[in-house]
Amino acid sequence: MDTDPAAIVDEAVTPRRSRRAWLRLIPVFAILVLLFGVPWWSLVYSSVEWPTPVTVAGTVLFAGALVALPILMMLGHGRRHLDRAAVAGDVLLGVAWVLFVWTVIGDIARLALVLAGVDNPTRSRIVAVAVVVVVTVLLAWGHYEAMRIPRIKRVDVTIPRLGADLDNARVVVVTDTHYGPINRTKWSAGLADAVNGLDADILCHVGDIADGTVSQRDNQTAPLASMRAKLARVYVTGNHEYFSEAQGWLDYMQDIGWDSLHNRHLVVTRGDATLTIAGVDDATARASGLAGHGANLAAALAGSDPEHPILLLAHQPKQVSQAVSAGVDLQLSGHTHGGQIWPFRYLVRLDQPVVAGLSKHGDRTQLYTSRGSGFWGPPFRIFAPSEITVLTVKSSH
Repeated sequence: MDTDPAAIVDEAVTPRRSRRAWLRLIPVFAILVLLFGVPWWSLVYSSVEWPTPVTVAGTVLFAGALVALPILMMLGHGRRHLDRAAVAGDVLLGVAWVLFVWTVIGDIARLALVLAGVDNPTRSRIVAVAVVVVVTVLLAWGHYEAMRIPRIKRVDVTIPRLGADLDNARVVVVTDTHYGPINRTKWSAGLADAVNGLDADILCHVGDIADGTVSQRDNQTAPLASMRAKLARVYVTGNHEYFSEAQGWLDYMQDIGWDSLHNRHLVVTRGDATLTIAGVDDATARASGLAGHGANLAAALAGSDPEHPILLLAHQPKQVSQAVSAGVDLQLSGHTHGGQIWPFRYLVRLDQPVVAGLSKHGDRTQLYTSRGSGFWGPPFRIFAPSEITVLTVKSSH
């Protein structure tokens, strides 16, 4: 019998790949077990001594959620991109995270009841009921915060090199709109109305415009075309554009009248004052493998006058290290969502130099990190409100 050497190699390699795939899933399974197991143990099973029907119902509920979450996430965010599954999975993920966090806090608070002499099962039942009440209130409030039109946040930023004729210019920032499985067309129109009431000189969208393709989300993004600014409307990609069709979003924004700053710059003037506005691709662009994409600040600034102040749009705050080296005056970023659901901000801080607000880097560069105007995934914002930012730039003249 003839034997194909390539087939032998493929048969030998395939099991190894399969084993590696399963090994990569082990941390995911461990996280899921912790996420659902800790609340189940503390609120349903251990020392609470609920009546048997309550214990059984609670166990079935947690087991069902444990099985449902990965299935929903695969159907919603995998190859099939089923929006209803994505919404259900995202909501379940948010609920599970908040329940896990506050169960842990409840277990710590349980010590106070021990010191007060409250015995079990009363002690454990008090904690369980308190956790459920707190989580319910936080989720209701967090959903309201996620779905509302963002508050206006006003910040003054002094740029010493800015010409006097651009003193008090208004730079309005929206970012991380994340138009996605939940249809937020009405919200998008409200966002546009809010922006248009701010009399922007320069309007910036700093990436993560949507989760999905242009054809999937253009009904939600259409109000972006009506947003107004006197001098410029500029946009750069975020990491989520590279999950679908980054070039499509760059072309779309250009088509509706924005300037897509795909590693390039433009110059705005008012009187004798000039400002260079540059934009770079997201930090993940190069790894996406999309031809011609990858953050390139040198290319973005090529041909610009080094004497002019520079406003840079870069989706991720950690891109500020390149901005410092290039002598950028002010970088605008998003990406972090301010953590979105507390206490996730502390995990974000492990990856980014700043989670939110204005910060100084090097001798010249300032960075403003927006908490974002929308939300990603779970439709909740807890202790991390959304924002439309109005940066009033001031010269030192």
